[in-house]
Amino acid sequence: MVAESTRATFTRMQDGTADDYAKIDHADAEYFAALPTRILAAVAALATDGLSAYTIDRTSHSLQSATRALRAGEEEDYVVAALIHDVGDPLAPFSHGRLAASIIKPFVSPRIAWIVEQHPVFQMYYYAPHMGGTRDARERFRDHEWFDDAEYFTANYDENCFDPDYPSLPLEYFAPMVHNVFSREPAFPETGATL
Repeated sequence: MVAESTRATFTRMQDGTADDYAKIDHADAEYFAALPTRILAAVAALATDGLSAYTIDRTSHSLQSATRALRAGEEEDYVVAALIHDVGDPLAPFSHGRLAASIIKPFVSPRIAWIVEQHPVFQMYYYAPHMGGTRDARERFRDHEWFDDAEYFTANYDENCFDPDYPSLPLEYFAPMVHNVFSREPAFPETGATL
């Protein structure tokens, strides 16, 4: 429970005082500092997300994706993106790429955020015909500057990451990378602002 002396006193934001917002700013700083820990917990929680028909659970899939990216020499931001690319599945199964992209977008390049956002559409190439979908749904992005990047990501770090015998690194191995990426000052390219 939060002590009353550390809480703001307003009932409408427009009525807040400098003291109120100083308290909020202090609490926010602590909350934001714990973001990497929450990201790692979200990846770990994918192991019990209920998608049990796959050969491995989603945490194992995520670790395999990140491990393959690391072993291929991808940059740290890319490896972390590979680790978290499916973290939106439990809450947004029909738009999980967009949710994962919104989580990482303030901390990485627009290219990496776009790959994460669009990976579900590019992934459809491999399975959609077997499930009544359109294999070439990704073609709507054919002229996009990062089309080849998303195609490469899904071919090398997503569709092939369901191998129960692949020697993936443990989640703890990626913790320093996650802390590095998600401890940066967030940037919001669309506004040019930082938090």
